[in-house]
Amino acid sequence: MSKPASRAYSRYSREAVVLLGQMIRLERIGRKLTIVELAERAGVSRGLIQRIERGEPSCAIGAVFEVATIMGIKLFEADQPTLDANTAFNRQTLALLPKSARSTRKVIKDDF
Repeated sequence: MSKPASRAYSRYSREAVVLLGQMIRLERIGRKLTIVELAERAGVSRGLIQRIERGEPSCAIGAVFEVATIMGIKLFEADQPTLDANTAFNRQTLALLPKSARSTRKVIKDDF
């Protein structure tokens, strides 16, 4: 299967990416960092920082999260449950999933 030329994103996703990019840009400007300095600290290219700040959804999520962390932007609350198999959060989430990925085979009755 070939890669699609462009991907459709929901309005909510597009707005969230743009908002995060604006937050990163404002924090960078507030700290008086240049794009090049932030790129060096994050270990990414200057162009990627510009794309993140513009809110382009095609940027790698790891790079976006790293830049946000460097800028001190909290992405999640500290008291949220972690991804541990023993937490109640995960037990409840796993309870919503089907028990099997494959449906059971139907028994064909060929008794005439």
